[in-house]
Amino acid sequence: MPEGHSVHRLAKQFTSVFVGEQLAVSSPQGRFAAGAALLDGGTLLSALAHGKQMFLRFDGDRVLRVHLGLYGAWSFGGDETFRGASSIGAPRRVGESEQPSAEGGDPAAYGGPPDPVGAVRVRLVSAHGWADLRGPTACEVITGAEEEAARARLGPDPLQPASDGTVFARKVMASITPVGIQLMNQAVIAGIGNIYRAEVLFLQGINPWRPGKQLRDDEAAGLWADTVRLMKDGVREGRIITTTAEARNGRPKRSAPNYVYKRTGLPCRRCATPILTADMAARTVYWCPQCQAD
Repeated sequence: MPEGHSVHRLAKQFTSVFVGEQLAVSSPQGRFAAGAALLDGGTLLSALAHGKQMFLRFDGDRVLRVHLGLYGAWSFGGDETFRGASSIGAPRRVGESEQPSAEGGDPAAYGGPPDPVGAVRVRLVSAHGWADLRGPTACEVITGAEEEAARARLGPDPLQPASDGTVFARKVMASITPVGIQLMNQAVIAGIGNIYRAEVLFLQGINPWRPGKQLRDDEAAGLWADTVRLMKDGVREGRIITTTAEARNGRPKRSAPNYVYKRTGLPCRRCATPILTADMAARTVYWCPQCQAD
């Protein structure tokens, strides 16, 4: 599932290439025909990411809310003025390694969007380019008031400048629920997925099974600070890199992006203890029993 940094990259791309443009909106697949009709011909005013959800705000108090889920992805193309990644979303396409491209072919020869390929839920077309959405978990047209209500149900987003880490700390430390479960709860903190969950807990030396009530103030603050830093790196790099800044300046930058995620049974990069794995609330959790001993 794309984590929060990918959705923020999407919002930046939509802001760059579509905001202020009048858009033709359709549903080649047909499953979103009614919603597309509500948006067709509208002007995109802004694009906002909050955690794993994106809100495309159109004139006339219309908002396209999209949650990519496990399989959703956007693909893009256009003329020489249409810049950005060719695809952002599920790893089945370009995923966490988006590459600048005009998927529709040679930008200099752009003559409009190509014929839809596969189950395209939504297609947006401007004078200079297009975007196709496939496989989202949620895709609906809502009002501005409904957007506010949806965002109010989410926790603070580490990538939003105005987000307050003390809100996260207060929420996570108020519950006996293991911190590893709480980090995946979008009502506690918005945008974290399984990779960031595993890595920030390792960096802070916190066992994922420790109850939130047992966290110290400085540990909760450390979780927030590391999440902000790592997710900002993800927005900048276009992929998840969770090793420390020192490691990323050396050889491990490409070959060792993670400390514990998907390294079951392999030696910890710090202490050589085998990495453990278990099921936690229907997701796999990874940790080092030595570095994260409680």
